[in-house]
Amino acid sequence: MERLGTGIGWRPEIAEAVERMPGIDWVEVVAENVCPGHLPGSLERLRERGVTVVPHGVSLGLGGADRPDPHRLTALAERAEALGAPLVTEHIAFVRAGGELTASPRLEAGHLLPVPRTRDALAVLCENVRIAQDALPVPLAVENIAALISWPGEELTEGQFLYELADRTGVRLLIDVANLHTNHVNRGEDPAKALADLPVEALAYVHVAGGVERDGVWHDSHAHPVPRPVLDILTDLASRTSPPGVLLERDDNFPEPSELERELASIRDAVERGRAAASGVSGTPGATAPAPAPSPAPAPVPDATRARLALAQTALLSALIAGTPVPEGFDRARLTVQARALAAKRADVVAKVAPELLDILGDAYRPAFLAYAQHHPMPGGYRRDALDFAGSLLHTGAVADVRARRALRVWWLDRSGPRPRAHRPTVRLARATRRVLLRR
Repeated sequence: MERLGTGIGWRPEIAEAVERMPGIDWVEVVAENVCPGHLPGSLERLRERGVTVVPHGVSLGLGGADRPDPHRLTALAERAEALGAPLVTEHIAFVRAGGELTASPRLEAGHLLPVPRTRDALAVLCENVRIAQDALPVPLAVENIAALISWPGEELTEGQFLYELADRTGVRLLIDVANLHTNHVNRGEDPAKALADLPVEALAYVHVAGGVERDGVWHDSHAHPVPRPVLDILTDLASRTSPPGVLLERDDNFPEPSELERELASIRDAVERGRAAASGVSGTPGATAPAPAPSPAPAPVPDATRARLALAQTALLSALIAGTPVPEGFDRARLTVQARALAAKRADVVAKVAPELLDILGDAYRPAFLAYAQHHPMPGGYRRDALDFAGSLLHTGAVADVRARRALRVWWLDRSGPRPRAHRPTVRLARATRRVLLRR
């Protein structure tokens, strides 16, 4: 594994600042946010300077019950090739559920949700990872995620789950120390125990990020400064092995560049403290060895195993976004917190992909969207969600202000097209709304 050094998550809002920052060896970009044929000029300039760019996927859903979508895999591979990346990364999570395995509507979480740490879920994940590895032109690394909720009946700890995954597939691991801290606060899991169980020879690189605690729940916001406990976990990790790369993630509430540079300096200091501790114990700092070769591929996962996982994930996701009963064994209060977090994130992302809605509706946008989200699960992407939301407001006459209603009508008509590409209920709503609006 090549040495990456110190990096930062590239985001359009801080693109210019990242270009000017000293000591940036590499950047990571959200894979779904770049187009292979039209890379942002900032990324092109960074690449010309020799800065490594790694695509980080968020929508593959390797922990889901379905096999990975070939189209999504192709898109991820294209981005890796366009960026000249040495590897690509994704998450150990599920992001959608339902569909053919459950004979139910497809549901989209719009968020990374935890996989149950069971033998069945591990078998499905391993097979999905192998499918992805075969389809990608460069090595794959997968990331542990943060979670507000725990699955009942789990059979493995986080460290054991990750060890088994790496051992069976040879996949690299992207360890997010902020997520280990989140799971410590929210689920009582010991970060040191997780690190002790990890196959450090499989480490690809490390994520570091900030968060915030509200009402005893830690939210992995990526919008706040990195706290000391997260840096301490990074130091612990660096005392066990020499991370090939460490990267600061920041997705919102961006501070001044000088503050980001101070956070990067704190990250470097935390790594150096870990190396010094390792040197004091063993005389030599830890090193990252080649990743273990994967075990021979087992027999295909039975369809019944995937179906069981699909039913469990669909029941959980439906409870979170559609208000169906809470599945047995889950903490009802924590599911309520998670459901509110999902709705809030959905509202925030829709406002980003369709800022005109925020301009048109003003302060009424957020309460209107949250009310809409309670009864309308997201069946597709966020752009489709924005269009459906606007169409629903117009169809129900929920916008009282005449100017806002006219502006919303123009916005919706301009984007809906004569035949919106979506599932049938959405198409029926769109056509009905168009008939109402065109008569006015």
